Amino acid sequence: MAKDAYPPTLQELIRRLSRLPGLGEKSAGRIAMHLLRASDEEAFALADAVRRVKERIHTCPKCFHFTDGDVCSICRDPARATGELCVVETTADLLAIEDSGAYRGRYHVLQGALAPIDGVGPRDLRIEELLKRIEAEGIREVIIATNPSSEGEATAHYLMKLLEKRPVKLSRIAFGIPMGGDLKYTDKVTLEKALSGRRQVN
Repeated sequence: MAKDAYPPTLQELIRRLSRLPGLGEKSAGRIAMHLLRASDEEAFALADAVRRVKERIHTCPKCFHFTDGDVCSICRDPARATGELCVVETTADLLAIEDSGAYRGRYHVLQGALAPIDGVGPRDLRIEELLKRIEAEGIREVIIATNPSSEGEATAHYLMKLLEKRPVKLSRIAFGIPMGGDLKYTDKVTLEKALSGRRQVN
């Protein structure tokens, strides 16, 4: 992109847009040109939406998902009080499970995973709050839905050891071959998980 052809103000917008995930300099340039051609109302509404997100969005004090209220919509919903608590690493993981429509209980967002090499230990995650919720909310089952990475597995193992003597059912989400996947292209870890998580069919 010929940067000198753009006025400095437009260059600055493109530079900032290109720092967003998934946006390269060309895509950022196209978005900047779209905003330049957009009506004042449309452009200012977008800027105002970004400002409101930064001012109003915070973590839910119960589950640590994002919210703009006292607690998030999932924690507010009485139909979600199923006695099940799904533990995830991040809000992005929560949203992925929600999009599947396969789970209708409540969540607990750890806000990360154990990573000793990076200096992330149990005290850096929302584990203490998890223990308090299990008791306070009468949780009957804890579903550990951390990612199948080394950090996610370490976190799952730590939580299972921590909770094994508590009066709750513990479960770990299964991992395996994706629908439409091909065994010969599946990585070793996924195949191992698929085999160890096999179930009887007769």
